[in-house]
Amino acid sequence: MKKLCSSILILTCMLVNNPEIFAQKKGSKLDDNIESKIDSILPLLTLKEKVDMCHAQSKFSTKGVGRLGIPEIWMSDGPHGVRAEISWDSWDYAGWTNDSITAFPALTCLAATFNPELAEAIGFSLGEEARYRKKDVLLGPGVNIYRTPLNGRNFEYMGEDPFLASKMVVPYIKGVQKNNVAACVKHFALNNQEHWRNTVNVEVSDRALHEIYLPAFKAAVQEAGVWAVMGAYNKFRGQYTTHNELLTKKILKGDWNYDGVVISDWSSAHNTMEAAMNGLDLEMGTGTDGLGTNSVNHYDNYYLASPFLKALKSGEIDEAVLNDKVRRILRLMFRTTLKPNRGFGRINNKEHHDVARKVAQEGIVLLKNENKFFPIEDKKGVTIAVIGENATRSMTAGGGSSELKPQFEISPLEGLKARYKNANIVHAMGYATGPSVYDAIIPSKLNADSLKTEAVKVAKNADIVLFFGGLNKSHLQDCEGADRTQFNLPFGQDQLLNDILKVNKNVGYILMSGNAVEMPWLKNIDGLIQTWYLGSMAGYSIADVVSGDVNPSGKLPFSFPVKLEDNAAHSFGESSYPGIDEEQTYKEGILVGYRWHDTKKITPLYAFGYGLSYTSFNISDVKTDKKTYRANEKIKVTCQVTNTGILDGSEVVQVYIGKPKSKVKRALKELKGFEKINLKKGISKTVEVTIDIANLAFYDESISDWNLEKGGYVVYVGNASNNTVKTIKINIK
Repeated sequence: MKKLCSSILILTCMLVNNPEIFAQKKGSKLDDNIESKIDSILPLLTLKEKVDMCHAQSKFSTKGVGRLGIPEIWMSDGPHGVRAEISWDSWDYAGWTNDSITAFPALTCLAATFNPELAEAIGFSLGEEARYRKKDVLLGPGVNIYRTPLNGRNFEYMGEDPFLASKMVVPYIKGVQKNNVAACVKHFALNNQEHWRNTVNVEVSDRALHEIYLPAFKAAVQEAGVWAVMGAYNKFRGQYTTHNELLTKKILKGDWNYDGVVISDWSSAHNTMEAAMNGLDLEMGTGTDGLGTNSVNHYDNYYLASPFLKALKSGEIDEAVLNDKVRRILRLMFRTTLKPNRGFGRINNKEHHDVARKVAQEGIVLLKNENKFFPIEDKKGVTIAVIGENATRSMTAGGGSSELKPQFEISPLEGLKARYKNANIVHAMGYATGPSVYDAIIPSKLNADSLKTEAVKVAKNADIVLFFGGLNKSHLQDCEGADRTQFNLPFGQDQLLNDILKVNKNVGYILMSGNAVEMPWLKNIDGLIQTWYLGSMAGYSIADVVSGDVNPSGKLPFSFPVKLEDNAAHSFGESSYPGIDEEQTYKEGILVGYRWHDTKKITPLYAFGYGLSYTSFNISDVKTDKKTYRANEKIKVTCQVTNTGILDGSEVVQVYIGKPKSKVKRALKELKGFEKINLKKGISKTVEVTIDIANLAFYDESISDWNLEKGGYVVYVGNASNNTVKTIKINIK
C-alpha cells in the first residue's frame, strides 16, 4: 500500500511538472507512445477508480480521476447537430442560452446526395460544433439498414444499401474526428425498428448479417477508424446486442480488431457478467432519471459499477477484463480530451450554414415532373398557394435524441417568400397535427373542417398549388421510441389533396419525410419532390430547387413500394415484422430493398437510386477494361456521360453487379460502385468506376467466411437500380 501511495505521489508530481506525460510530441502520429503512456497509468489507478471510469456519472458524462489529472468524458447527441444541453440528472433541458447550433440535414438526405465529399464536409462541420460545445464524443452517425418504411428512426440512417451507407459513413466519421472529437457509430446492430426495440429478439441468417447489416459498421471501424461504437437495444439470438458475445466480442473486437470503446445506448445494458465479459466499455443511462429518490447514488448501482467491482474483488471476473476497458477509455481520451492543440471549434458560422444548404440542395430528389411543372418561375401577377402545416412547422424539434435547438430554422414558407419577389405567395394550413411533437396522436384543437375549407378556397384562387405534406418528427411518425402505425399519410392529407385537385389541377407535392409513404394520388399531380428534413437552411434549400436556381441531383437511398406488402419485410407477415410475442425473423434474408424488388420482379413506386433532373443526360460507350479477371484485380468500368439538356446539372452513374447461376441464392444485382459528376450543358466527360473483385464475394455459411465464386458475372450500368443502359458479361477466374 505504501508503495502504491508513493507511486501515486510521484506521478502527481510528474504531471504537475511534466504535463507532456499526457501529451504527444508535435507532429507525431496519433498512436505514437500512447500505449506506453497507458501502461504507465494503469498501475497507478485503484480498482474503484478504474470501475468508476466504466460508467456514467451524469446523463452524458463519465468520471475522470482528478488526483491524476485524468479528465471526464462528455458526450452529446446527435448525428444532425449537437443537441441542446441536458441536465445533469434528468432528461430536462438545462436551459442554457448559449447552446444553439447549426441544424444539418438528416442522414437520409446526406445519403441521397450520393456525394462522399459532402459527407466529409458535414462531418467536419459537426465536429467543429461539437468541439466548440466542449464535447468529446458525438453520438452519431447511424447506419442501421432501412428494412421497413415504418421504422421511426429511418430518417437518422443512410438508407437500404450497405455499400452506399459504407461509402458515405467513412468520410463523415473522418470529418468529425479531424477535430479530435470521437464519432460514435450506432446502433450496433440490427436495430431496424423502434417497436419493441428494448425487448425484441432478432433472428437473422449469418449471411444476411454479414452482407447487409454489418458492412457499414465494418467500414466505420476498418476504413474510417471510428473511435466509439454504440450498442443497440434489441436482442440478437437471445442475447442483448450491447453485450453480445458474437457481435461485440467476437466480430467487433475480435475479427475486426476494433481498438476503440463500446458505449451502451442509454439503458441498453442488462447484465453485469455479460457486460463485463462481452465487450461493453462504457455504460450509460441505465435505469436512471437522475439520482431518483434513493439516498444512494444511483450511478453506483449500474451493472458496470458496484456489482462489477464486487465481482472483481471476489475473483469472479479477472482484473485483466477491467484493464482492457480502461485501456480503451484512456485511448479515447488521448484521441480527444487529452489531445493537445485541439482547437476551439466553431459554431453557427457561415461555412457551416453553407454546408447545410449544399447538402440539402444535393439531397433533394425530384421524383415526378410532368408538363415541366418544376422549376416554377417568379412571375408578376402569378399566385402560388402554399398549402400545409409542414410549410411552417419546425422540423428540427422532436424526433427523440436527434431533436435540435438551432440558432434559426428557415421554414419552407419563409424560403419561398424570400426567393419569390414578384409572385404572390399565400398560405393556408390545411391540416394540423397534435398540440406538440410529443402529442401528435392527440387531435389538434384547431377545427379540421375549417382548415380544409380555407385551404380549398385558397387553392381554387391560385395559379399554382404547392402542397407541403408528408410526415413530421412526432411520436408514431419519424421519431425515436415507436414505429409508424400506417403507411398512408396522417392528418387527413390524402382527402385534403383530393379536394384541392377538384378545384385546381396545377398541383405539385413537396414531400417532407424520412420514410416512403403511400401515394394513391400520385397520378393526379404533375410534380413531386422529396425533401427530407433539411435543418437550419431548409426553406432556402427548397426554394433553391423549386425555383430552378439549383438543378436537383438527389437519388433515393431506399425504395418506395407501391403498397406496404411489396416491401420484403412486410411480405412475410407478422413473424417478419414486427414479430410475434417479441420474437422476429428476417425471412427475406439478403433480399432487402431493391434486391427484393429486382429479384422478385415487384415494380416499386420509385426505385432505389432514382432521381430526376431539370436537364437530361445520356450515358454511352459503357465498357470494362477487360472481360476476364483474377481475384486480386479490379474492374474498371468507364462510360461517357453527356449533358444533353439546356441546363448545367449533375448525374450519378451507378454500377451494379450480379452473378447468374450462383451456387447460393443471390439478388439479381447489387450496387458495387457509383460516381457523381457535374456537367455544364452540352458537355461530355468520361467517368470511371473501379470495383475490387474481392467485393463480389458472398458470405459462405458453410465455412463461416467470405467466398468468391468463379465464373460469369453481369455488370449493369445506369442511373437507378431499375434503369440500366448497358449490361456487360465478365468472367472471374
